[in-house]
Amino acid sequence: MAQAVPANTKWWGGGRSPFNLEYGKLMMWYFLMSDAFTFGAFLIAYGTVRMSSNGWPDPNHVFQSAPFLGNGLPLVFVSLMTFILIVSSVTMVLAVHEGHLMNRKGVIKWLIWTIIGGFAFLGCQAWEWTHLWHEGAWWGRIPVYEGSHFLNANGSVPSTNFSNFFFTITGFHGFHVFSGVIINIIMLIMTINGAFDRKGHYLMIEKAGLYWHFVDLVWVFVFLCFYLL
Repeated sequence: MAQAVPANTKWWGGGRSPFNLEYGKLMMWYFLMSDAFTFGAFLIAYGTVRMSSNGWPDPNHVFQSAPFLGNGLPLVFVSLMTFILIVSSVTMVLAVHEGHLMNRKGVIKWLIWTIIGGFAFLGCQAWEWTHLWHEGAWWGRIPVYEGSHFLNANGSVPSTNFSNFFFTITGFHGFHVFSGVIINIIMLIMTINGAFDRKGHYLMIEKAGLYWHFVDLVWVFVFLCFYLL
């Protein structure tokens, strides 16, 4: 015979969490999971449209320019952008590590380098967008003149699907990078003011690091879909 359970029964008496995870970090994981669904939806839509199209611009032709180096350098500039973002992820790891050691100077140093890396990536993306805009590419617009770098690989006239997806997805990712830079600047200010030393831990740096690593990981998929395939 089933027995009624009192309403005030406590199933867990406190102490160490059975999940061994701090609440704020768990909420960050939930947020990143929901954000991953958004990026996944964008990339799936992009892949569906691309696979259903008769032709698509060749990324080796579209992305062949680099500042001060001119044209004819396929994917060189975007490879530099990717390298900058990966290095910034490494510096973020080092900032989190210094936080575990309660080393405020170390956290400050590596956070500054992470912020510099974020601004460098955003600057590179701004140059790329400006260059493509001068070539005639934008939302709802793609250059189709003879000899255009945006012609489909088979020589046919491209649709605006390429430019629409490119600027939407890379812009959405760029917004995330910008948000991550702002978060890291706030973390830097709090670290300089000794906020985490007074708390006795640097968990906020670790949470900011999770977001930054997520942004870097998403770029790997964006890089693969737009620049390599």
